[in-house]
Amino acid sequence: MVRSPVVAGQFYPGSPDQLRSMIQEMVDEEAASEEVIGMVAPHAGYMYSGPVTGATISRVRFTDTFIIIGPNHTGGGKPLSIMTEGVWQTPLGEVEVDSEMAKKILAECKYLEEDYRAHQYEHSIEVQIPFLQYFKPDVKIVPIIFGYAKSDYYKEIGRGIAKALKDLNREAVIMASSDMNHYEPQETTRGKDNEAIEAILALDEDGLIERVREFNITMCGYATAVALLPLPKSWGQKGQNWSGTRPAAIPLAILAAWWAMPG
Repeated sequence: MVRSPVVAGQFYPGSPDQLRSMIQEMVDEEAASEEVIGMVAPHAGYMYSGPVTGATISRVRFTDTFIIIGPNHTGGGKPLSIMTEGVWQTPLGEVEVDSEMAKKILAECKYLEEDYRAHQYEHSIEVQIPFLQYFKPDVKIVPIIFGYAKSDYYKEIGRGIAKALKDLNREAVIMASSDMNHYEPQETTRGKDNEAIEAILALDEDGLIERVREFNITMCGYATAVALLPLPKSWGQKGQNWSGTRPAAIPLAILAAWWAMPG
């Protein structure tokens, strides 16, 4: 299965040279990298969100695989879908789906379903991949798309991902693809974003859900962050770890877009 790019030439340049040059201007190759469990990254066109993604991804110590969870903007496919085989194409080449990890996650997450259609025309995962390719051309991904579902389903999927990684004794960076508040004045957006970010930094998935509803925060991928937040708590407790190489208290890189931008 080959997933062809659908927003190349729109959200980001379709030319490999132009795309590589654009990303180079947005990243900091001298930044100190951190070992992280996950990050939140925006998925608008690069002219809006690229500098934010670039600044954050520059600080992440790469693993072989990134699990990218994006919201479903198109409404196509299964509500909670994963691809366990195939490759994703961008102007910078092909990225392989980590089948071993994807199939294990599918087995551990009863609410996920194998489905290509939800991914076929969705941009929220695609726009993240060139940044990964820029730093690590042989990176692998596990693509997951969230449509509307009960909040408990998102949290359960997060716990399932943690169990899958533990059972495989493998590491991955989980990338929650989400823009923050949309289409409001900067002052309003900054206040709403702060409410969401406080809950994220507190690893409080229920608090994030409550604040999104209470303050009407148009954070299109809040569900992807809800799935991310149980992972640090599942990684280990009181100094214990899974593989002997990754400490329990790992920093969680959090990305915040301080401006309203289209999704």
